[in-house]
Order: sequence, then structure tokens, then C-alpha cells
Amino acid sequence: MSKVLTEQQFKDQIVSKYVDVIGEKLDGKIHSFSDEWFAKAENLIKPKPPIRDATKFTYAGAWYDGWETRRHNEEEADWVIFKFGVSSANLIGCEVDTAFFSGNHAPAISVEAAQVFNDSDLDKLTDKDWETVIPKTECGPNQKHFFARDKLTEKNYTHARLRMYPDGGIARFRLYGHVVPVTKESSDVIDFASVKNGGVAIKVSDQHFGTADNLLLPGRGHDMSDGWETKRSREPGHTDWVVIRLGAPAKLQKVVIDTAHFRGNFPQKINVKGTSVKDENDIDKAEWTTIVPDSKTSADKEHEFTIKNNEALSHIKVTIIPDGGVKRIRAFGVRA
Repeated sequence: MSKVLTEQQFKDQIVSKYVDVIGEKLDGKIHSFSDEWFAKAENLIKPKPPIRDATKFTYAGAWYDGWETRRHNEEEADWVIFKFGVSSANLIGCEVDTAFFSGNHAPAISVEAAQVFNDSDLDKLTDKDWETVIPKTECGPNQKHFFARDKLTEKNYTHARLRMYPDGGIARFRLYGHVVPVTKESSDVIDFASVKNGGVAIKVSDQHFGTADNLLLPGRGHDMSDGWETKRSREPGHTDWVVIRLGAPAKLQKVVIDTAHFRGNFPQKINVKGTSVKDENDIDKAEWTTIVPDSKTSADKEHEFTIKNNEALSHIKVTIIPDGGVKRIRAFGVRA
């Protein structure tokens, strides 16, 4: 069963707990598509909101920041197949944005998924091999739509197929789920904060200039835009913070705070705390243990902190003092 949510419900129930597994900034890819005559399918997974320039035209017609196909599709639906940016994921819901598509928007969509660990096998799939995640649902023009399942899919998928009936345009598509990483030996040291290993930024004090989910991305990014940055604080004693659910309960050995590209706006200090909770609804009542005390940071640098605490942790809380920007947070350890 699936349901339609409001934007706030979707943020609270889906965005704050799961990961957009096809997003470009997570290395999601367009595998194939039925058509992209007016506008390219790759625009669907761009991280920034869509824009419109009504004066701009191309050889194909009016320019749109999204995916738009030809009119008069003779098939049931046009489609795009996405390869996840993570190894696999259980799926829970999606956002379909038809911004600026009015009179040429997709009248309806559905979402299907498949588990194919070898890309060469993908073209062998038939329609019967694609399993429904979100059934065919109507869409309206120039608006965001939020669809969610009652619960996560039992299977962990590697690819998804978005269908629009029969043709038209969609500006952005986000597909959320719970990351299932490649199986690791319990003795392997991995980054449990990484989104690739299931880390999720579940709560944050402020993300005015850059979102907290950027903290968990692979690599060191390309500029300040793909980090986490808060407003300038004006109140004495102010701090900003982010709570990260680790990909699995872990005994941490090292935490890395990277201020890459933040040169005049890095935090003056940071500290890191950890906790272990079985029910994430209890996170606001959790008891936190300091694993990295208040420590100075500097510009454009990876700061490494050795962790001596040997407790199993499910979440960490990174506090920046008083405010500023951080590019990445890493939490290396072994599975508890």
C-alpha cells in the first residue's frame, strides 16, 4: 500500500530518516530511458531545485530544467531507469516535482525496482521482472508530489524505473530508502557515518547555507556548496549540531572532521558525543558520552581524533562552536 503525504509529513517521516539513493551527489546514474527529446533525463537527479527561463529555446523546442519526452507516445508510458548511488537499498517513498511543467506535465507516474548486481543483466529484464514500489498515481502540473509506502520494501534493490503515463515532463525525482551496504567482515574498519555504509543525518540545529546530508557524502567535494554550513550566530554561548545515525552499531576508533573549502567560516571548536539507543524515537532522551572533547579546528583541513571509548555506539552528535561550516564527518570503527 502507498499513500500521499504533505511536504512536511514527507520531511518528517521520510527525508529525516532515509537517503535519496539515486541522487547525483550520491553518484546515482541514469542507465537508460525511452525518450528525452525536449529535456534530458539526467536533470531528474540534479541536487539543486529546478529553474525556468521562458526566453530560452533549443533546436528541440522550449528549454526545460527537467526530463521531457515527445508528444503522442504510442506506448503505455515513457520511462527512465536509474542505477543507485549505493550498493543496494530497501525503498520507502519518492518525491516527484513537476515544477514549471504546466500543460506538458506527466499526468501519472509509477515506480518499480529490480535487484541486479551485474549491470549487463539489466537489459535482459522483462516488465514482469520489475516489482512495483509506488503504484500508478496521478500527478498535477507545476507542483511537488510526495508518495510513501506503508513500510520499507523487504527486498534490497539496485535499480529503479520511473514510468510516466503516457508522456510529458517531470523536473526532479527523489527516491528514498534504507541503504544496505556490501557485506563487510565484522573485523573490517569502515566509515560508519558514510551514506554509502548506511549513515543518515537525522537531526540538525540549522542548515541555512548547506544541508547536513552533505556531511556523509563520499570524497571531499568541490566547493563550499556541498558541505554543511549554518547561519552566523549572534547570541553568546550559541552552538550548532548534527545527530548522525551510524550505518550499524559500532565501536569507533577515529573521527575525522573535514573543513575543506571552509576558510573564513570554519567552526572555532568542535566536540563529538556518542550514544546507543534501540528505538530512535528515544533519541531526544538519550544520554550522551563525550568521545572528542572541545577541540580547536582550522581552515580547509582534515582533523583526526583518536577515540579511546570502547562502547558500542548507534549515533554520534557533532557540535560546532559557535557556528560555521564543515565539509565531511567520518566515523571509523568496527561493527559492534
